[in-house]
Amino acid sequence: MRAPHHAPGGELVYTTEPEALCPACGRPRPRCRCAPANLPPPGDGIVRVGRQSQGHKGKGVTVVTGLTLGRDELARLATRLKRLCGAGGSVQGWTIEIQGDHRDPLLATLAAEGWRVKRAGG
Repeated sequence: MRAPHHAPGGELVYTTEPEALCPACGRPRPRCRCAPANLPPPGDGIVRVGRQSQGHKGKGVTVVTGLTLGRDELARLATRLKRLCGAGGSVQGWTIEIQGDHRDPLLATLAAEGWRVKRAGG
């Protein structure tokens, strides 16, 4: 793989490294004009699947956090996971919430898709 090539002023001219480009707009990161709200927060590479009931009127929801996907990809994944579980849910910030306790099928599905997953909570 070729190393990044910088112009005399230090601006990135060419690279084959995908992490040097913004996933949303495809521009080199120093020239990216995307709003920071559209980019996922940096994570440790582990997707955590847990259960919460606080703030949901006592009803349990399965919470998936740590996904480093853009907003559109996150919404598509949430739709697939909700369909897999046969339950409703939503995307809240960078978190997927699915109604009910569906930790085991979600762990298996995400692991099969190549994510590093961990069961969070009890």
